[in-house]
Amino acid sequence: MSTKNIQQSGTPLLEVKNLETAFDIDGTFYNAVDNVSFSVKPRQIVGVVGESGCGKSVMSLSIMQLLPKGIGKIKSGEIVFDGIHIEKMDENQVNKIRGKDISMIFQEPMTSLNPVFTIGSQIQEVLLNHQKISKNDARQKAIALLKSVGISRPEKIVDEYPHQLSGGMRQRVMIAIAIACQPKLLIADEPTTALDVTVQAQILELLKEIQEVNDMSIILITHDLGVVAEMCDEVIVMYAGRIVEQTDVETLFYNPKHPYTTLLLGAIPKMEDEADRLSSIQGIVPSITNMKKTGCRFANRCPMAMPECQTVTPILADNGDGHKVACLLFETSRPKEGAISQ
Repeated sequence: MSTKNIQQSGTPLLEVKNLETAFDIDGTFYNAVDNVSFSVKPRQIVGVVGESGCGKSVMSLSIMQLLPKGIGKIKSGEIVFDGIHIEKMDENQVNKIRGKDISMIFQEPMTSLNPVFTIGSQIQEVLLNHQKISKNDARQKAIALLKSVGISRPEKIVDEYPHQLSGGMRQRVMIAIAIACQPKLLIADEPTTALDVTVQAQILELLKEIQEVNDMSIILITHDLGVVAEMCDEVIVMYAGRIVEQTDVETLFYNPKHPYTTLLLGAIPKMEDEADRLSSIQGIVPSITNMKKTGCRFANRCPMAMPECQTVTPILADNGDGHKVACLLFETSRPKEGAISQ
């Protein structure tokens, strides 16, 4: 479990307020991220967890302003980074901070790296775009970055192509590209997917070292609660495009409140268990075309669901000590009398 005691400023580096991101399906826009609000403080590592299809990656692409043009759009809400409203910027303005102040490690390094360009040229591109630096200096810095992320023989690797590297080495290259300009915020989307357990541990350790050395904030998107326990200060649990629980990492593991969080934790295999079958959550996450407009979206899968869960939309509210939960089992999550359920 994370035991870091980081002095974090009270002023958020990133604030996401009432974010709604939608995709066009047959002429109708459906929300993949629905009324999401959270903040990230300087030097803080915030984990975002949930099953596939919960809206984790779409949320990160919204922050980076990398939604597919014409198909995805931010319908409403605010994304405030270091006091600047990103959602109001044009493409040229976003390009000045994307890769420099905010960077992202994408889910699959083989498809994220360009197969026809050398490793060095892809790192140098970021440096040349954001820094006043010569091509020779950019090459030397690319070599230094490869070395800093634990790649041996960086002078040789800098001239090789992605297909010549292992999955773990490609992921390290992606990290080198992401940290090239020492960003204030790093978004890591499933950074250890498809890597073996030993390499996963190395990548996570590397991210922690980089975060501490560079005083970065990190949004870590994952479905692996073991990674969350190891890395994060705070955790956001998402389900069907909404946040259902948010608290510090210790509280989430020792005192989860939302039934969905409890079931996620219960699905983690334990060494001492002698059960023949692993625990699982019945049913699947609804597609964005089938998400409920009112009521709790987890109600159809929830073992503690009440009849009112189908019609009353719970509010994400502080249940005490900064622990936020959106569940009608808690009085704070019930809409006030006369209020319109969202």
